[in-house]
Amino acid sequence: MNVPIKTERLVSLDVFRGITIAGMVLVNNPGTWSTIYPPLKHAPWHGCTPPDLIFPFFLFIVGVAITYSMKKRKERGDSQKQLIIQIFRRALILFGLGLLLATFPFYNFITGEWLDPSRVRIPGVLQRIGVVYLISALLFLKTSLKTQLGIAAFLLLLYWALMTLIPVPGVGFANLEPATNLAAYIDNLLLNGHLWSATKVWDPEGILSTLPAIVTTLSGIFLGYWLLSDKDKMTKVIWIFVFANFSVVLGLFWDLTFPMNKNIWTSSYVLYTSGLALHFFAMCYWLIDIKGYTFWTKPFLVYGSNAITVFFLSGLMARMMSIIRWETVPGEIITLKGHIYETFFTPFFSPLNASLAFALFYVLLWLGIMWIFYTKKIFIKI
Repeated sequence: MNVPIKTERLVSLDVFRGITIAGMVLVNNPGTWSTIYPPLKHAPWHGCTPPDLIFPFFLFIVGVAITYSMKKRKERGDSQKQLIIQIFRRALILFGLGLLLATFPFYNFITGEWLDPSRVRIPGVLQRIGVVYLISALLFLKTSLKTQLGIAAFLLLLYWALMTLIPVPGVGFANLEPATNLAAYIDNLLLNGHLWSATKVWDPEGILSTLPAIVTTLSGIFLGYWLLSDKDKMTKVIWIFVFANFSVVLGLFWDLTFPMNKNIWTSSYVLYTSGLALHFFAMCYWLIDIKGYTFWTKPFLVYGSNAITVFFLSGLMARMMSIIRWETVPGEIITLKGHIYETFFTPFFSPLNASLAFALFYVLLWLGIMWIFYTKKIFIKI
């Protein structure tokens, strides 16, 4: 596909990224996990709720950004070797930040023990971003669009076949239950002791389910190709909506036999969420880059300009608020988060609204911090 020489910056992509990361901070930080509005809960297993869109949307954005960043680096004269080194460097940093977030603060203040390396969770959100970025960026760099489309289709069909046609030892065929599906079996076999502490026998960012997650990022790359084409903006946005509808409908049909599921990242989930990502981006693109309605975008540009930074630092702060604790009366311990929540939120709101108010406060707190970064032009690039 021929592309013009000049690469135009997509404000809509920055806003989309900012909305996504703000949503991630909101969903990850309720006042208490025991009282959450249903639309802010992940699907318990099969299904797709609004929070289940956040991670695939971010991987989709990573894909779009790959096409723009790689093209920009090529135009400034970077060699293939320099590009590959940069890809591996960024992937390793993302993976390392994920491990750091999982192991922080390296000491259990409750038991008085140092971190046991044999129990460290290896998979994670940042780790998955690093892995799929590495593979997707290399595919973009070394293969053609036609090859990438073929690989995407192959991975979705392969994952479906593996999950439904390969018998799980001791379980049998076509088992998609949490602890007994093939992805869980492989995770437990290869990462035993290093999985999500909430389950210990499977991981939502596990090994096998990373295959279809790569396709989520590739779908963003495909959009990047289209945006960099020489078509006019209205033609671009019309066809984005067309492909969005096609992907959503295909995902809904596949859901009938291979249910949408974020935890095992099913093929139907990839198509459905990629279609919705296309829809959401197309609306942002039409509003911002075509119609010029930018009066509402500044908070999301602030969030989107340091997306990985705010995700990482907000996660560290949340961890610290749960670690800092003291005894109020003999035998009763309260955390810093609990103290803030019970002092400033529960006295003034109903339980559901207090939990939501805390999450909104946390989003606004990090918006303020990132606004300082933005004003001082501090953009931490990985």
